[in-house]
Amino acid sequence: MKRLHLLAAVSAFSFVYVPLMRSAEAHKEFTPMQRRWWAIQKVVKPPVPAPKDAAWVRNPIDAFILEKLEAKDLKPAPPADKITLLRRATLDLTGLVPTPEETQAFLSDDSPNAYEKVVDRLLASPRYGERWARHWLDLARYADSEGFKSDETRPNIWRYRDYVIRSFNEDKPYDRFMKEQIAGDELYPRDPDALIATGFNRHFPDESNARNLMQRRQELLNDITDTVSATFLGLTYGCARCHDHKFDPILQKDYYRLQAFFANTRIEDQEVLVFGAERTEYAEERAAWEAKTKDIRAEMDQMAKPYLAAMYKENFDKFPEEIQDAITTAPEKRTPIQWQMYYKAKPQLQHSEEEAAKKMKGAEAQRWKGLEAELAKYDDIKPPDLPVAQAMIDNGSEAPKEYVLKGGVYDAYGEEVQPGFLSILDPDPAKIVKPAGLNSTGRRSALANWLADPQNPLTPRVMVNRIWHYHFGQGIVGTPSDFGMMGERPANKELLDYLAATFVENGWSIKKMHRLIMLSNTYRQSSAYNPDAAKMDPQNKLVWRYNRHRLEGEVIRDAALEVSGRLNLKMGGPGVFPPLPPGVDPRGGWKKNEDPSETVRRSVYIFVRRNTRYPMLEIFDMPDTHESCGRRNVTVTAPQALELLNNDLVLDWARAFAGRVLNDQGLTLEEQVDRAWKLAFSRTPTAQERQHAMEWLNRHTPILANRLAKDEKVPLPDDLPQGTDAARAAAMVDLCHMLLNSNEFVYVN
Repeated sequence: MKRLHLLAAVSAFSFVYVPLMRSAEAHKEFTPMQRRWWAIQKVVKPPVPAPKDAAWVRNPIDAFILEKLEAKDLKPAPPADKITLLRRATLDLTGLVPTPEETQAFLSDDSPNAYEKVVDRLLASPRYGERWARHWLDLARYADSEGFKSDETRPNIWRYRDYVIRSFNEDKPYDRFMKEQIAGDELYPRDPDALIATGFNRHFPDESNARNLMQRRQELLNDITDTVSATFLGLTYGCARCHDHKFDPILQKDYYRLQAFFANTRIEDQEVLVFGAERTEYAEERAAWEAKTKDIRAEMDQMAKPYLAAMYKENFDKFPEEIQDAITTAPEKRTPIQWQMYYKAKPQLQHSEEEAAKKMKGAEAQRWKGLEAELAKYDDIKPPDLPVAQAMIDNGSEAPKEYVLKGGVYDAYGEEVQPGFLSILDPDPAKIVKPAGLNSTGRRSALANWLADPQNPLTPRVMVNRIWHYHFGQGIVGTPSDFGMMGERPANKELLDYLAATFVENGWSIKKMHRLIMLSNTYRQSSAYNPDAAKMDPQNKLVWRYNRHRLEGEVIRDAALEVSGRLNLKMGGPGVFPPLPPGVDPRGGWKKNEDPSETVRRSVYIFVRRNTRYPMLEIFDMPDTHESCGRRNVTVTAPQALELLNNDLVLDWARAFAGRVLNDQGLTLEEQVDRAWKLAFSRTPTAQERQHAMEWLNRHTPILANRLAKDEKVPLPDDLPQGTDAARAAAMVDLCHMLLNSNEFVYVN
């Protein structure tokens, strides 16, 4: 019966949307049903309900939640105990576990606002930005490499990751955050962060030696269009690439209207991030160095010239005729699309003198080395390179024409379109104002301002739903990047609209939204199971308890490093390269001799090789960075257990963890067990847990002593205190290893 009902529903939608399936040139009439689509209705702040059990209501969120529960004769779960709540909040906001000192301070604070102080402390921590930036990087499909077969490194893209961390830590208003990423170069042209932010649209995977550049241009525009619509609007625009959307009121024309905002963009991987006096000073120092080295460089240029010309010709000849024409056409005669092709081809045609030098042999090669040595004598007056960002900017003040593509085929041009928004909201072309003094169209500024308009019905709803999703493990709308007909309906639309309206009223502050959610009794519930509630609401959409859920791989790794005492809290900079398992050798490279202190930095700083995700994170469901991810898959698989049991790095962390326990002088065995539990779980063990742990240690120690006597290899903590029994220390390593493998460590309760 369910199958029949589903087929009937699909048939009904298909019938309703028949007018949308005609040609792109036909006039479109939206049905009343389409115009009633909940997601495009104006956000109106609803009144706060007055549920019967007013005593449970701590803030408006509770009133909305309790009203729905009471309608089903359900009650919320009891409150979580203080340790559970502290651990939950700390993992939630920082991705780390509370220290024993933080735990004790909270347990000792009997003031009514003790928990509120904890939330404020966590929001003020620099660790907060590192934790919540990771969520945004999933949406932005961030990676440090190009993808495709060569997967080359993007040397400066890490600045975007650091920008996101800074933005969250500074509580940058979300409307400004959106504007910077869509059109930072146009709206805030002398703001380094705003230029870095445009890297959001630079994160597409790219084929560095693609020859059909018109096709590749279209593929990149499709990627940008799909990502912008899913991330900011929560809409599956991509379904309208080839035809009108079969379920949502999104026309094929709307897909290309949105794409038209980006039709003039191009990659700019050398966007300088300093201005004014600093830039002038650099130019003067550079000119002085160039004057001193003029003759040396002139000879080197002359030597490299024939090799560079040969490499240029080899690559030029591989391009189709239309791309060759774009390259050779005089600059003043190039059309906007030819300029795009020119800039897209340019990296394949440009080669460095170092590449040319590798082709030299004999006396010529020796002469080159001599000139390099001469040039190096002037390094003391050569200014360091200016910092640059990998950005997306406009190609000029005139944009190529944008067309509806028949069947989505890159060269099958249909109706010409202008930049515009959803036709059901605004069928007219967007009003574009070219920015004064900039060689840019202003198109992306128009889109950025529309996205950040407080009257936009989608953007505030989508973002508050994402925040809720990351706090509770599921959103009010269970499909965070799909607010369409085939996505889930909001479980509590009134609450969603209340949060969206409040978000805008509070200046689009993400931290204020965290406080509102986390200080509610809804968030403070325990994970206690209620069979009656589970029968009525098995997915817990009404939030009758807090959902227990597994931590992400990044948090598991960071928490284990923290507990071990190894975690390096250095912030920012290029990606780091922890050791890889034997046999893993990514194309594109992996730094093999990383400084050991760098390999234990937070997981958000691990270099993201697009085609080879870091294995420990991949096993725990790190998303594919080729596309935007609004909701991670959460699997429970045997390889995850094997990773924590058998990975030499995890065992090394267990050794360091045991060392922390044993280096507390004067502790009895019972106190050592308590210390291990406090570090790993933020609590003391129960009497039964303590007894079992001590019995296990007493049984296991003689076994390890026997192995040590045979000179067998047994993991021991580093820097054992003098006089410590080695077998007992090895047993403690195994106990700590077990704690890092436990469900209590890898789940948030």
